Amino acid sequence: MLVAFEAGGFLRALVLLLTYPFACMLNQETMLNVMVFVCFVGVRRESFRLGRAVLPKFFLEDLGREAFDGVMGFGQRVAVTRLPRVMVEEFLKEWLGVDMVVGREVAVIRGRFTGLMEKNKARQEPIPLLGEGSLMGSRATCVGCFSKPWPFDYHQLLAYCKEVYMVSQAEKRKWQLLPREKYPKPLIFHDGKLAFRPTPLATLAMFMWLPLGLPLSILRIILGILLPFSISGPVLAMTGLKTTVSKPQNPNFDPNPLANSTKGTLYACNHKTLLDPIFVSYALSKPLAAAIYSLSPFNEAISPIRTVRLARDREQDTKLMRQALTYSDLVVCPEGTTCREPYLLRFSPLFARVSKDIVPVAIDVGVSMFYGSTARGPKCWDPVFHCMNPNPSYTLQILEKLSTSCTCEGGGKSGVEAANYVQSQIAGALGFECTLLTRKDKYMILAGNDGRVKAKN
Repeated sequence: MLVAFEAGGFLRALVLLLTYPFACMLNQETMLNVMVFVCFVGVRRESFRLGRAVLPKFFLEDLGREAFDGVMGFGQRVAVTRLPRVMVEEFLKEWLGVDMVVGREVAVIRGRFTGLMEKNKARQEPIPLLGEGSLMGSRATCVGCFSKPWPFDYHQLLAYCKEVYMVSQAEKRKWQLLPREKYPKPLIFHDGKLAFRPTPLATLAMFMWLPLGLPLSILRIILGILLPFSISGPVLAMTGLKTTVSKPQNPNFDPNPLANSTKGTLYACNHKTLLDPIFVSYALSKPLAAAIYSLSPFNEAISPIRTVRLARDREQDTKLMRQALTYSDLVVCPEGTTCREPYLLRFSPLFARVSKDIVPVAIDVGVSMFYGSTARGPKCWDPVFHCMNPNPSYTLQILEKLSTSCTCEGGGKSGVEAANYVQSQIAGALGFECTLLTRKDKYMILAGNDGRVKAKN
């Protein structure tokens, strides 16, 4: 279902859901062929990155601790699977350290998957490699771990195994899920729209929700655009969109800085969705300006707050942000991109050099059905997906304004030092972990590019 939905959208996912009851009546090999055909037919091979960007999160959440401990107990590993290799290879190699993956290949014609799997490759490929000792060495001891139904004609492979472990479905049901702290490495980046495990019943519930969820999402967006900021929060809460705001008991920042100064306050927040600056405005009950980079023209046009489009040029962006602060408070997301997991990416130091009046804002979101952020595909749909959740939540913590000694202008700190301090303050408030990863790192992992947006003439 993940492949069908993420690669083909709602229509392909609906076709797979309707096909599933009939496919269950077939033998397992035919059932697999039918489901692979529905998921893959017509999908571009070049743009298929689900095996790296989407599926690893769900594979890890389904991984048994016993199986993980067994596999990781050996040096070199070969994985043989009945699934298409393009689905599992990235996960097995990157997360389990598998040296070789033998799986079914989905035929490609003119750059698109046909949905038809090539036969017999999984039965033949590992045998010569093990027999010649080309993978593990001529004196290697092979240990085989299999579960029914057999992914290939395993009798040939057993001849090369000194020990064999066969796991039944009853035994697998007793396994414990691998806890997150036992993952081979932290799961920081993942993509895709679905925030739930798409079992048949859960997927059916999603499609039953859509006729109500889509109009509700549009209504929430319209209310957020038209209503005054002072009443937007309570009205949106009546539609199920909950906003929780906490402020310091004795704030040391002026709620109306422009009345007493020629410059506004800069609010630096971590980045969860495109709606972050709008919800900061809701929290403060006043319109702010938002520094943006890759916001779509449509989202920029309907934004209820002023936007300042940055150019990724240090001098030009500094000038734009300082100019914006002369007529309004400004919201900045120094991470430059969203991160769904409890980690903070490296904060760009540019914002710290622009103003000495900096207020950190810690943001967290809660969703149950759809993620409101994506690294692939059109971003104009991200707010729609976020608002399509039955009960999405936004939690904002307005932290203490930075003391003058911690800023560049007043305390002589470097931009990097000030940015790192703001990052640590937000991480401490949320219980997140700071990283040195950047927007480029995220997009190289999830989308295969550096995340740059081409300038429009």
